[in-house]
Amino acid sequence: MLQSQIDRIARATPPALAARVRGLSDRAIAWLFVAPSILLLLAINIFPLIWTIRLSFTNYRVNRPNQALEFIGLQNYTRILTDSDIWLSMQATAHFLIWTIALQVLIGFSLAYLINKKFRGNNLWTTIIVLPMMLSPAVVGNFWTFLYQPQIGLFNYAVSFVSGISPSSFSMIGSTTLAPWAIVIVDTWMWTPFVMLICLAGLRSIPTSIYEAAECDRASNWRQFWTITFPMVLPFLMLAVLFRGIENFKMFDLVVQLTGGGPGSITELTSINLKRAAFEQWRTGYASAYAVILFVTVFGLASIYVKALNKVKQR
Repeated sequence: MLQSQIDRIARATPPALAARVRGLSDRAIAWLFVAPSILLLLAINIFPLIWTIRLSFTNYRVNRPNQALEFIGLQNYTRILTDSDIWLSMQATAHFLIWTIALQVLIGFSLAYLINKKFRGNNLWTTIIVLPMMLSPAVVGNFWTFLYQPQIGLFNYAVSFVSGISPSSFSMIGSTTLAPWAIVIVDTWMWTPFVMLICLAGLRSIPTSIYEAAECDRASNWRQFWTITFPMVLPFLMLAVLFRGIENFKMFDLVVQLTGGGPGSITELTSINLKRAAFEQWRTGYASAYAVILFVTVFGLASIYVKALNKVKQR
């Protein structure tokens, strides 16, 4: 049946077009199939990037389309790099980034190491642990907002049960001291399973024959961990850090649902600051320069990190 359809299509093809197709090389045919994807990539990704770079050198405001577009050079970049509020948002982002990655790697690897040991109910516990990462960040943000409520939130009562302090004596999302840690806790709760799965894949890729050889050499469990397990899982750990680092650098929806960048601007990450400049203050040229700086920062750090990752994989 398939052959008959092919023959029908071949008979319906105009002779001139059929002769032209038969004259194409394999490389030309390959480019013919790839071309639509390349054009789509250029339209969706490359063109907006080039347009953003162009706007970053202007004073363009999207709410004033009739205003003359004026080229102002590097003024937007100079204003951003000398703005103290921008550096405060960078510090908030760095605090969020460092602590979430550290906690997720530590807890995720520990959970993966425990789950890799076969025990009763292994699959059930794996499914339960993975559940948070299946939820939408907006749903998680609303859910934890209720948990953090001083009067009715279960989180405050859990802290009160452990420490003995009054549940209504503190507010996780209303305190300038606790709010940064509130978003760290939620992101860690949500994305630790992702790191765990990557580490679990690394642990289960290690051949058992290596451990058998180590046991024949009478290597202790601690020695096996540091000489076999950790070095062979390290590339997977670094890959998890890369994924989570890129995602957390552009974190937006979860923080907006939890704190909205407050109290004050203590949890205003760079993504929230960029959104306010672009869609609340309507400083389109300024926001474009801001976006370019963030893109270059992430791309540069990721490139350096990937080179380090490749060196670790080649060892």
